[in-house]
Amino acid sequence: MDLVRHLRYFTVVAEELHFGNAAIRLGMAQPPLSQRIKRLEEELGVRLFDRSARQVRLTEAGHLLVGEAREIVARADRLRELVRHGAGTVLKLGVPPDLAAAVIAALVAGFRASNPDVRLAPAEIWTADQVAALTEGAIDVGIVRHPISAPGLTFGQVLVQPHGVLLAEGDPLAQSGELHLADLAGRELLLPPKEGEPGLHAVTLAECRHHGYVPAQVHQGAGLGLVLAGVAVAFGARVDLPGLAWRPLLGSPISSRVSTAWRIETDAVTGFSAVAVRTLKESAGMTDEAAAPVRHISRRPGMLA
Repeated sequence: MDLVRHLRYFTVVAEELHFGNAAIRLGMAQPPLSQRIKRLEEELGVRLFDRSARQVRLTEAGHLLVGEAREIVARADRLRELVRHGAGTVLKLGVPPDLAAAVIAALVAGFRASNPDVRLAPAEIWTADQVAALTEGAIDVGIVRHPISAPGLTFGQVLVQPHGVLLAEGDPLAQSGELHLADLAGRELLLPPKEGEPGLHAVTLAECRHHGYVPAQVHQGAGLGLVLAGVAVAFGARVDLPGLAWRPLLGSPISSRVSTAWRIETDAVTGFSAVAVRTLKESAGMTDEAAAPVRHISRRPGMLA
């Protein structure tokens, strides 16, 4: 058992006194969190929480442990940061699995140019898993999508990327110009996994419904195979792939809000955050949140407001 990790989970539950809230803060589901607390209790041979349908309370043993647990977690964090700072070689980065390879390459090159002594090590991780990885110290900085609930993290400048529609080249809508969301009626939709991008997933479906598009079925994944096969459509930035068409959406109703995120601030982390803002603007077409286009949607007769 990874004692430090389990003690970290314990301290968050002890602060929240609510397993659901603690799970959200840790960026994980509630059942695995409950299982890990139970495992810690079994390892220590004591009950740490009194659980009831209405509330969670620390037991006497839990009260005795919480101060020591916080100190152990803090020491582990200091040791990890000391070793990383001393080595001065690697900055562990989390990026969404569907971020374009060219954008990741530009991030690495841009960071290397301004920080030649630090090697950037990107790993493809969805937002919810990045929150947990940042909390546990498994990565140093991430590129995450909003909305996101993570009280222990610091966020960099928020950028906005308007999305168009990705569809098969043979789809009749591929011959159209600007599309309205309602034009997609009857089509299935491919979205990033709900567990990995819960905020983006919820906001996107809400916007679809608001503008008259209720997907016949929602698929989850990062690859565009279903789109190329004509099974579903997807939202995203323009990409050039054989067999794939991209069309803009009227009024830009679908977009993603992106920023860097970190828990422990270092020169390397803030340096990367600055590089990320510049690179995401230049290579991914993102803009400052305040500069994002205002959405003026022309509603069609019979559409619900």
